[in-house]
Amino acid sequence: MADPRGFLTHRERELPGRRPVEVRIRDWKDVYEEREENSPIVRRQASRCMDCGVPFCHLGCPLGNLIPDWNDLVHRGDWEEAIDRLHATNNFPDFTGRLCPAPCEDSCVLGINQPPVTIKNVELHIIEEAFQRGLVKPEPPDQLTDKTVAVIGSGPAGLAAAQQLTRAGHTVAVFERDDAIGGLLRYGIPEFKMETSVLERRLDQMRAEGTIFRTGIHLGAEGNPGGADLLESYDAVVLATGATVHRELGIEGRELDGIHRAMDYLPHGNRESRGETVSDQISASGKDVVVIGGGDTGSDCIGTAVRQGARSITQLQYRPQPPAERGEDDPWPTYPNVFRVSTSQEEGGERHFSAVTVRFAGEDGHVSGLVLQDSEQVDGMAVPVPGTERELPAQLVLLAMGFSGAERGGLADQLGIQFDDRSRMVRDGGYATEVPGVFVAGDAGRGQSLIVWAIAEGRAAAAAVDSYLRGGPSELDSPVTPTERQLRP
Repeated sequence: MADPRGFLTHRERELPGRRPVEVRIRDWKDVYEEREENSPIVRRQASRCMDCGVPFCHLGCPLGNLIPDWNDLVHRGDWEEAIDRLHATNNFPDFTGRLCPAPCEDSCVLGINQPPVTIKNVELHIIEEAFQRGLVKPEPPDQLTDKTVAVIGSGPAGLAAAQQLTRAGHTVAVFERDDAIGGLLRYGIPEFKMETSVLERRLDQMRAEGTIFRTGIHLGAEGNPGGADLLESYDAVVLATGATVHRELGIEGRELDGIHRAMDYLPHGNRESRGETVSDQISASGKDVVVIGGGDTGSDCIGTAVRQGARSITQLQYRPQPPAERGEDDPWPTYPNVFRVSTSQEEGGERHFSAVTVRFAGEDGHVSGLVLQDSEQVDGMAVPVPGTERELPAQLVLLAMGFSGAERGGLADQLGIQFDDRSRMVRDGGYATEVPGVFVAGDAGRGQSLIVWAIAEGRAAAAAVDSYLRGGPSELDSPVTPTERQLRP
């Protein structure tokens, strides 16, 4: 512990500045100002870490990040050792430092009676310092095994599994049905939250290590290799296809044009931001936009619609507005249900809570508005309140209500994968399915979750695959035990 009195000397949270709203909405670049090298602010924040006897931040982090260790190293200015400690548990801190909601901070012991340490920002500065100082290099294996692995899906779970298995010496091919690698990291996360260059530099590292990427291949679809081909060609298969089945809103008028799922809309915005030509583009330009869903995806839709020049933006959430602070039934160190404002919500639009959509209205086959009602919570369900019906104008409606599970049929059926009652691919405590050599990692087996869980499961599944291929213990780190995987949210 470099500064035993750091948490007393520096009591306030200090975070990087955001570019002014009126400036950043004119482009698609990172909303945050350029980060200062060897930042004294970050080193001060790292010094606030109390090096607790029981570091509850570890409980909040699915990856088991060694947070007190690298906080101490950052305070001392030892960036080389700090990135070694950080990479020991997390393949992609450059992703999580930007995209993770930081449950570790809500578990920080300092947060009992002071603002918690800015753990997420310290993490991001470690990895950015490491890239600037040339400390992030390819780590190819010393020798190759004769085993081959196919990883299906190139989101954070698939990439983490692929990198771990490549470094273990296996020949790994990552299959992606889109035209470029990255999954939601490329087409679901807007450029203003994580620029594509951040993803590309990691992919360059993985290519240099020996990972093979194959894009534009929809395994299991007509004209593409199927399940039998995979089992014949590879010694092991990791399914990291995510939970991509959207929750739907089965109400009157759903068939109208202009009503889209968020994950059909966001990729168009991402392609537009990169200067790519988009056919049949979904654009918010000049329209009244309504976003149904109050989570991160809905927030991403707001930021994208603002930059496209929407006339108005309204976000609907069926739950009541959360309190400003933890309630008695929401104690530390759990992740609290409190009112939050994202960078996109900061940029414009209105938020309506306790609101349910009753039906869509349309003109000439296109949505023109929606009818909503206030709601109240009854046994955990949102029940409309009679007499509160009203209409909102909308020429573009975006459904951002989350995901209900993994895709059935196609490759899953060809491989003989079973699903549970929550549409998750069935696997055992070692990430293995009933099909020998076939494993499942990330949201496909867990259900919709956080990026840190995806990376943690990718790493743990890689260790299970390595053990299977070697016929004995794996030397790869496995951060998530079967018990934790079942019990933790």
